[in-house]
Amino acid sequence: MTSRALVAVLVACGLGAAACGGSAGGAVSAAPASEGGSGSHTVPPASPPAAPATSPAPSKTTATPAAGESRTALPLSGKVVVVDPGHNGRNHRHPSAINKRVNVLTQWKACDTTGTVTPGGYTEAAFTWDVSRRLAKILKSRGATVRLTRPDNAGVGPCITERAAIGNRAKADAALSVHADGSAPANHGFHIIMPKKINGPVDPVVGASRRLGLAVRDAYRAGTGVPYSTYIGTKALNFRSDLGGLNLSRVPKIFIECGNMKNPGDAGRFQDTAFRQRTALALADGLQRYLG
Repeated sequence: MTSRALVAVLVACGLGAAACGGSAGGAVSAAPASEGGSGSHTVPPASPPAAPATSPAPSKTTATPAAGESRTALPLSGKVVVVDPGHNGRNHRHPSAINKRVNVLTQWKACDTTGTVTPGGYTEAAFTWDVSRRLAKILKSRGATVRLTRPDNAGVGPCITERAAIGNRAKADAALSVHADGSAPANHGFHIIMPKKINGPVDPVVGASRRLGLAVRDAYRAGTGVPYSTYIGTKALNFRSDLGGLNLSRVPKIFIECGNMKNPGDAGRFQDTAFRQRTALALADGLQRYLG
């Protein structure tokens, strides 16, 4: 080609880019992204024109979770658990508030109580709060949504009726009230308290509450080594109809009395940080066994 002919071709391309294989705007179009490809390769000049692409087409791996993802899902994802730390740290300073009478359907009872205490002065309220916050942390790490019935150990209440209402409003899959007993010093061991039918709101979940109780009992025994109660219940199971926290619950709920604070052996365990962590882990395992 002569130099005059080359100039003529270049002028023609400048006037009409489409005539030389370009887009109407003068830029080379990106090739459509292949499935699973990046869509960023440069198109050779000889490629035919293509419609402009603003972003790569999504691959199947982005539209659908990878096969391994379901196996790594957190075990309690989507579950709601209410953890109820028994009593409160300042209940003893507000007797008029906690002694207010409330209706628990089978009788009238005090709004709340102070709880018990070890011979050395370690309170049940402090124990239940520490175990409950540890338990909440473990449950959250396993994917659960957790509601605590009180935010700290420096308040009053709430009333036993409100503790049940918190679980009901949360539509909890399970609710656990953490306690420690205050029996005679010779008595020791733990027990689970479960609801009875009372012709009330708890009736539909009595069966589920029993299954929850069995799961927590077995996990607590295995995880802490604390024996069954020597003084109450049968194989650490006790059924009651006088507790507002159970009678008014519309969700599966139980109490655990983790041991006897008046017994030197049980009291020594409760004051040990490592034991409280094992307690929380065992309770979490029991809840997970039930919810799974």
